[in-house]
Formats: sequence, C-alpha cells, structure tokens
Amino acid sequence: MSQHNADYFIESLNETHDRKSFSCGVEALDRYFWQQAGQEARKHIAATFILVEMSTKKLAGYYTLSSIGIDVGELPEVITKKLPKYSLLPATLLGRLAVDINYKGKKLGELLLIDALKRSFKLSKEIASMAIMVDAKNEQAVNFYQHYGFIQFPKRTNKLFLPMATIASLA
Repeated sequence: MSQHNADYFIESLNETHDRKSFSCGVEALDRYFWQQAGQEARKHIAATFILVEMSTKKLAGYYTLSSIGIDVGELPEVITKKLPKYSLLPATLLGRLAVDINYKGKKLGELLLIDALKRSFKLSKEIASMAIMVDAKNEQAVNFYQHYGFIQFPKRTNKLFLPMATIASLA
C-alpha cells in the first residue's frame, strides 16, 4: 500500500492555504472546500488534509475524515457474522476526496486515498474504527473505490466500505 511522490506533500488544512485557487470541476466539492472545510475543522466535525505541490505550493487535492457509525443491519452478512451484535459499529468516513482539474491524470486521487487509508488505519488503533466508509457521488466514484477493494453496501450501491482488516493486510 505504499504510495510515495516526492513532488507533493500532505498536511492538515490551515488558514494560510489559498483555498479559492482550487477547483476540481464539481461545484459541491469546490464550494465545500472554499466555504465549509475551515469551519468544520475548527468545530471538529471533519478534518481536512490537503495535497500540496512541493515546487509551487499550489493545492492539488484534498480529502476529509470524520467519525461515523455504520448500522450493522446495512452490512453484508458475511461481514456481520464475525462482529459483535451492536446496532452501530464505529467507522471512519472519507467524506470528500477531490483533485484540482489542473492535476487530473497524475494518479493524485490514488495518492490521497492511500494517505487517507494509512492515516485512518493508524488512528484506528487509538480510536476504534472497523472500516472506512464512503458515499460515492456518482458511478465514476463507485468504480474508483471498487478498484481499491471497497465493498458496496447491499441496499445502497453508492455507499461503500473497506474493513480495517483489509487495510491492515495491505500495509
């Protein structure tokens, strides 16, 4: 699961970053990043991590992480038969992931995803999380996550998850 690119680094969003110069071409993701990401970070609702191009310091992409509970009844039986019978299970929500249109085609979405998986796995040892969950915005996003082993929820095909046990086996 190692992903390294010396041309970029990932750090937490802060007030020095020029968010207005970022555009991924999806209005909802751009608007969130421009208007809400800072507020949600300050209120501890979602943590935003940004991908910065080393040479230019331009923002090339971002993703957000937060905690979420997964309704055990929504998961496939093959997963739940091995888990305690709680109504909600702790998970990490990969809420948003976007790459600036000027950086498309450079596999930076993969770089961001792998960083999110590694970060979530590491933190799951301190604050329990049995999986990473995503709500894919469209079929292209579903295909992206499935390419990396995410499993669709049986009744909601835009909702996918990747168990921490799977992530551990990739490390």
